[in-house]
Amino acid sequence: MGYPGKNHKSYQTPKRPWEKTRIEQETRLVIEYGLRNKREVWKAQSILRKYRKGARVLLALMSSSADRALFEAKRSELITSLQRAGLLGPDADIDDVLSLKVQTQLERRLQTLVYRKGLARSPKQARQLITHGHIAITGRRVGVPGYRVSRNEETQISYYGKSPFVTDSHAERERITKAAGVK
Repeated sequence: MGYPGKNHKSYQTPKRPWEKTRIEQETRLVIEYGLRNKREVWKAQSILRKYRKGARVLLALMSSSADRALFEAKRSELITSLQRAGLLGPDADIDDVLSLKVQTQLERRLQTLVYRKGLARSPKQARQLITHGHIAITGRRVGVPGYRVSRNEETQISYYGKSPFVTDSHAERERITKAAGVK
């Protein structure tokens, strides 16, 4: 069993470590989303793998002669949790769960949303602002760039109250707003 407080690996490494096309795709994702390393891509893939596995189990449950009410309850539970997380739209189905891409998971990260909202000039700067404690959600400081933001929290992302970035006269804040205005 092992010690319960010890962290365990939350991702799977690729089966073929030197596959050129996979390496190029992962490198593109790391650059586009400003990730620290490919391990963050593998974590996102593992999360999606769990959701897809749940959807396949539900489809198998539907095709067997099981209780239809149980299937509907499990299906709605899976889909509503993915909708709350922001991975699926309002009128989604099991097929949409199976067609989720890694990019949808990476778009829900705090780092990406800080950049998309215009609070940082680049994904790398968004990561830096988060780790240095300048970003808050609902007024509470969040220091994890990989934090998955739900739809409810998405509108409440802002600078932390005691951060120097709160004032508009901060030199870097002026550069950020100028860069956001140019886009």
